[in-house]
Amino acid sequence: MRKPLPRRHLSRVACVVAAAALVVSGAAACGAPAKKSTNSGSSGDAASSVPDKPSKPQVLNIIDVAGNLQLTKPILDDFVKEHPDIVSRVVTTKATAPELAPKIKAEEDAGRLDIDMVLTGTDGLAAGIAQNLWLPIADQYKSKLPDLNSVYTDESVKMEKLAQGQGVVVSQYPGGPLIEYNPAKVTTPPTTADELLQWAKTHPGKFEYAVPKNSGPGRTLLMGLPYILGDSDPTNPTSGWTKTWQYLGQLEQYQPNFPSGTTQTMKDLANGTVDMVASTTGWYMNPMALGQVPATMKFGTLKGFHFINDAHYITVPKGLDKDKLSAILNLIKFALQPKEQAYNYDSGYFYPGPAVKGVDISMAPQKSQDIAKKFGGAQFDQLIAGNPQNESLPAQDQVTAFSLWDQKIGANKK
Repeated sequence: MRKPLPRRHLSRVACVVAAAALVVSGAAACGAPAKKSTNSGSSGDAASSVPDKPSKPQVLNIIDVAGNLQLTKPILDDFVKEHPDIVSRVVTTKATAPELAPKIKAEEDAGRLDIDMVLTGTDGLAAGIAQNLWLPIADQYKSKLPDLNSVYTDESVKMEKLAQGQGVVVSQYPGGPLIEYNPAKVTTPPTTADELLQWAKTHPGKFEYAVPKNSGPGRTLLMGLPYILGDSDPTNPTSGWTKTWQYLGQLEQYQPNFPSGTTQTMKDLANGTVDMVASTTGWYMNPMALGQVPATMKFGTLKGFHFINDAHYITVPKGLDKDKLSAILNLIKFALQPKEQAYNYDSGYFYPGPAVKGVDISMAPQKSQDIAKKFGGAQFDQLIAGNPQNESLPAQDQVTAFSLWDQKIGANKK
């Protein structure tokens, strides 16, 4: 939701319930007027009203606001190749998560959808849930989908619950927060939150993280600090993050202006503007694999570290006709096959990446296996196995956390 950063994908931008209806330039060609579905409620299984296959091959217009196409483009290509009777062509566009909800809402209100399917992170998912934009596809069309609780990994099951039945997890990873640094400049990397704060104080402007609502690493740092600091309730940003807000307020004094996305933090690390940044498994591996950050960089964690899991979802706007919906349900079922899920290892962007059980690195393309071996896959496997994992905050709590960060922390840099 990086050639050059982020040419292959966008930053994992975070959710904003935007007020204006921003139209994404370069969006897919306009489709026919949306046929208002009678299956837009929130309960029951409406799958019987959708044919097993569409009456003719469909053109699917897909928008990606999570950088997910880097992972799933081969899956889409495989589906078109293997099922030309269902989908004749896939048209993909990219945008940022803050643009997504206003665009979908404007199209739904006008009764004319240009977007058939969305690839999003928890950010765009949350914004759409907040505005009631998504068809409850996982709740209403269960018989057209795999038994998600059976095929998903334990972590994916938890992340699926965050979708509230309005999205389907297509890729998942443990994320961060990691601290990535240049060992030539940071000879004694911090191992505790206090040490990080002291380092930032003695090296002002040299530690950086991006605006959490627009950045996966920024988001995992924000959600991970309550565990690291021992806050009273890591799941409640309003009343349970007293230590976190105090800590971030102190850290902000030594932080340069907050970049709008992770891409800039990686550029700043690569060119020496900063020496240390917030990171995740994917943001550590992928820029090095693509040659945009020197392969000499190292990473560490802070005492009390918990992984904050992240995921990408397929969501569907309300108002699609039955043929479009049939094609999408078939595509989702196809995308959750282990053979296709192996593509999620990619170039380390969402490492590991697969959302379903029984998919290991040996099933991935050789290029993905080589990248994992060269850029820390074994280290991350050990880190994942040896540390707690917690899912991201639910949709409304994410919106709240980002709003509080804007007010308490981000506003001080304006």
